[in-house]
Amino acid sequence: MNRDTDILIAGGGLNGPALALALAQGGYRVTVVDARPAPDRAEAGFDGRAYALAIASVRLLKAIGIWGRVAGQAQPILQIKASDGRAGEGAAPFFLEFDAAEIEEGPMGYMLEDRFLYAAFLEAMRETPGITLLSGETVVGQEVSASGVAVTLASGRRLVAGLLVGCDGRGSGVAARAGIRRIGWGYGQTALVTAIRHEKDHQGVAQQFFMPSGPLAILPLKGGHHSSIVWSETDEVAQAIQALPDAEYLSALRPRFGDFLGEISLAGTRFTYPLSLSLAERFVSDRVALVGDAAHGVHPIAGQGLNLGLRDVAALAEVLILARRRGEDVGSPVALEEYQRWRRFDATALALGMDAVNRIFSSDNPVLRLGRDLGMGLVSALPGLRRGFIRQAAGLTGELPKLLAGKPI
Repeated sequence: MNRDTDILIAGGGLNGPALALALAQGGYRVTVVDARPAPDRAEAGFDGRAYALAIASVRLLKAIGIWGRVAGQAQPILQIKASDGRAGEGAAPFFLEFDAAEIEEGPMGYMLEDRFLYAAFLEAMRETPGITLLSGETVVGQEVSASGVAVTLASGRRLVAGLLVGCDGRGSGVAARAGIRRIGWGYGQTALVTAIRHEKDHQGVAQQFFMPSGPLAILPLKGGHHSSIVWSETDEVAQAIQALPDAEYLSALRPRFGDFLGEISLAGTRFTYPLSLSLAERFVSDRVALVGDAAHGVHPIAGQGLNLGLRDVAALAEVLILARRRGEDVGSPVALEEYQRWRRFDATALALGMDAVNRIFSSDNPVLRLGRDLGMGLVSALPGLRRGFIRQAAGLTGELPKLLAGKPI
């Protein structure tokens, strides 16, 4: 086949653009197909949607030329506090507290709003030779042969590439058409997501409050007086709360939130997301690779979704760029299997770990409550163990791809 592009990426959220930039910098021609018109997100105002970026993810963003565009809008995470309790009763006496001063690398991570990160990606893609962005398009068909993969778009346009990468989310059409099955289950929980304005300065502290109905994360945003919240409740309760007027929504939030930041008010759009675990049985197929939620959808309990996706980006970019330097075809089964070996165990282990944490902390069993509270107290009392948890959360452990270590490929 005569190829229109070396690599076609289905999905232009965040992982897709990150991968496109890394691959283009390695010499590949890349086409990104994004279902949403670019201006819809690039010109969005404040709505509270934000990501917790681990240190390793920030290093990747620096390496591909994104971090310098957004660093001024990022909020350093200086402390993380996790506690257990019930709404309206306050936290249990034992809790976890992680401090950035315990590691040499600086802040444990950064909070960054979606609108700033996506706009930076869009600008960088437009400036980078070798990247073609097709906005307002979707992939509706794919046909693999020995020499390439022919992709059909909703508009009827047909493109031929050497490799198709699915960055198209948990309901990945790329995975389904490649015959890749998924395993997983729902949690019976829905996340309520919004932003709040608060009277007191958050001082860069991220809070995680575990309740029997699900966790409440309070994540600091730039400026000191705004935070993003991810608040999990049972499906039925979440639907009822989401249907409330703003004043009553706040009344439901206050006993769960507490008064440690003073008076609070709504500051962003209100969203809901059903929570589930979704894992692809394979991350690769013939001339197909899956990245991000297309490969693994996890519980947001530790805010690791985007960080996991960027780990995929770093690993796939590295194996493909090294394959190109060896003169191998971009759809080489050897390179794709290397990517799968590198990422599948890590992603699956983290997904199942988050599943276990959610199940343990979403139980009101008094024995479990005592055990988890004592466990948090033990971790807090042991500096070596606490430091290990911090480095793990920051993405600084394990066999890191070069981009996650801040090094060029």
